[in-house]
Amino acid sequence: MDDLAQFLAMGGYAAYVWPAFGTTFLVVIGLAVASWRRLKSAEARLALLEHSRPARRARPRTAA
Repeated sequence: MDDLAQFLAMGGYAAYVWPAFGTTFLVVIGLAVASWRRLKSAEARLALLEHSRPARRARPRTAA
């Protein structure tokens, strides 16, 4: 148990190390959530655009 306490104390720098880890974790999670929301928004916008324009008709092929 003493080894765990020493590890968690980080040689006396725990007051700086653990908040840095926590901040980094929160920022990474926030970026992941923001990216996911932006992806869903872009997919919805694309679907709306695809359904709003008329379907393209294929041109008849001519023999070359």
